[in-house]
This record gives sequence, C-alpha cells and structure tokens, in this order.
Amino acid sequence: MADAPFLLASASPRRRELLTRIGVVPDAVVPADIDETPLRGERPRNHATRLAAEKARAAAALRPDAIILAGDTVVGVGARILPKAEDEATARACLTLLSGRRHRVFSGIAVITPDGTLREALSETIVRFKRLTRQEIDTYLAGGEWHGKAGGYAIQGSAEGFCTWLSGSHSGVVGLPLYETRRLLLSAGMTLG
Repeated sequence: MADAPFLLASASPRRRELLTRIGVVPDAVVPADIDETPLRGERPRNHATRLAAEKARAAAALRPDAIILAGDTVVGVGARILPKAEDEATARACLTLLSGRRHRVFSGIAVITPDGTLREALSETIVRFKRLTRQEIDTYLAGGEWHGKAGGYAIQGSAEGFCTWLSGSHSGVVGLPLYETRRLLLSAGMTLG
C-alpha cells in the first residue's frame, strides 16, 4: 500500500501544514461533505470519532485506490458539544462559556486503506482558559480567527494567550494530533519523511 496515493479528506490548511511537520504531503485533497450534526445524546468524544470515520469513508468512496486520512475536532464542556462558530454571536457564546474554566478538545482521526481497513485514533486534550473580560472577547471577535472554529477559537492564533494550562496534544487542539496521525499512517504502510 506504500505505492497508493495519499489523500487528505479535509480542506483545512491547518491540517495540511501540520502534516508537513511529520514529513507528509498529500497527493490530493478531497474534502468530505457529510452531515456533522450531533446525534441525539452523542458525547463529544464519540462525535469526533464518528465524524472522522464518516469523512474517511466518504472520501474512500470517491477514491478507493488511495490511503485516506480524515479528522474532526470537537470542543466539549461536560457532555455538551460546542458548535463550529459560523457567526459572531455563536463565537461570543462559546468564549463566554469557556471563560475561566477547563474544557476538553477531542480530535478524532481515521485512516482507510485501499483494502477497506479502517484505523482510528482519538486525542483528548484538556485546556483551561483564563477568565476573559468583555474587552478581550470583543477584541478577539474583531480579529475573525474564530470563524469556522470548533468552540469559537483557534489555539494557533491569539487565543493561545487565553490558555493558562494545557494537558495533552497541542497539535490535536489545532486540528490534527501528530503522534496519533503518524502512528496510524505508519500502520497503514506509509513511509514518512
């Protein structure tokens, strides 16, 4: 399978950049268009792993000859799944909820090979934010980094200045846990740089 093309089932530039850190450049990007609505009663960790696997399967249906990598990142507070912020009101609500407290970031990844084998992994990271002032939230929202981000923030941007403590995978919070990704790709027969 080492000769199979390697495809990333994500349009995220952050995931492509993170892959280069472990010496991997996708031969192509095939974003998977799936319904990301949480199932009734679905917990954040299950949501992340389910979406990663569904994205991998959707991309594999288009390119069954390839090794496919897919991922999904979910921010959870208790059993609650925070949305990907598509508007300022949602981002503000997320940041207000995360202010001064711990939350968990789950990054599910899935690799599917041309023989149909699905390999999965999950990274769980605990993040604590400082208590945010209204001015800090307003300033952050004005910068626009929150758009399309799970939980309304991007740790790789200025929101890292809100983080007082992190236990787990920083790259997982960005969107692709590199340790788990490297392990899955090697187990799928890929040679990494």
